[in-house]
Amino acid sequence: MSNILDSPEIRGLGSNLELLATQVVEGFIVGLHRSPFHGFSVEFAEHRLYNQGESTRNIDWKVFGRTDKLFTKKFEEETNLRCQIVVDASSTMYYPYEEKQPDKFKYQNKFCFAAQSAAVLMNALKRQRDAFGLTLFDDEIRVNTGCKSSTMHYRMLLSYLAERIENPQLNKQTDLATVLHQVADATHRRSLIVIFTDVMEQPDKAEAVFAALQHLRHNKHEVILFHVADKSKELDFEFENRPYIFIDMENGEQVRLQPNQVKEFYTKQIAAFTDQLRMRCLQFKIDFVEADINKGFLPVIQSWMAKRARMH
Repeated sequence: MSNILDSPEIRGLGSNLELLATQVVEGFIVGLHRSPFHGFSVEFAEHRLYNQGESTRNIDWKVFGRTDKLFTKKFEEETNLRCQIVVDASSTMYYPYEEKQPDKFKYQNKFCFAAQSAAVLMNALKRQRDAFGLTLFDDEIRVNTGCKSSTMHYRMLLSYLAERIENPQLNKQTDLATVLHQVADATHRRSLIVIFTDVMEQPDKAEAVFAALQHLRHNKHEVILFHVADKSKELDFEFENRPYIFIDMENGEQVRLQPNQVKEFYTKQIAAFTDQLRMRCLQFKIDFVEADINKGFLPVIQSWMAKRARMH
């Protein structure tokens, strides 16, 4: 099941988000029919096993071609769920980035992964007749839409994400806490809030983020927080022990050092904050998911699906 979900070729589709999302979701559906997760398939894919004697009008022949099993498409008129997808588009989300070759990592950075993941979830939501909206932010909200389930709305949101993939925003800071308070206040009906961010706050700012997450739960929203990171570099600090120039992508400040000089201190600080964030999410009953950009889409789509199943 995981081949298409973690293949570099799929990530390489870059800002062709509709094609990428369709291939990932259809690959996941096929994988469900062949895997121990089969029990989720009816709910997730709007499919059920074909019963002999029924009309063949709604048989999904694409699924039949891949599984040799007959499934009929299940249609529901009502909207089952409202989901607001909140994506951090601040400058650190464009890591890895190389100033001399700005296109080198364009489709391998954290923002591209988050945008592609958001597109995958939107595709899955649309198939379910669920309504979804998009919030893009850095130090303030840049895009904020209501929730709809139409194809036109879906394509409009994909265009917002694609535009940000193709045009990295440098020297843009983030204000996650303020934005989450605004999302909590603006989302009036009970919804699922899905957040993609690389949040790594200083201790003096961490409590503000925790308070904003608590605000979302206080307003009765269900929440998934995808902590987006290049794990080997950003969390484990796995660099060769030679001189590097590290650049702060939000303000351009530069520091020259050898990784082994700071690795122990850095990794302890990062681990302490991540553990604190994980524990607060557990306390608030928020799903905390590590989203390593090198691990593909499977952890994202499985986490979303499990949350959706618990909400029904």
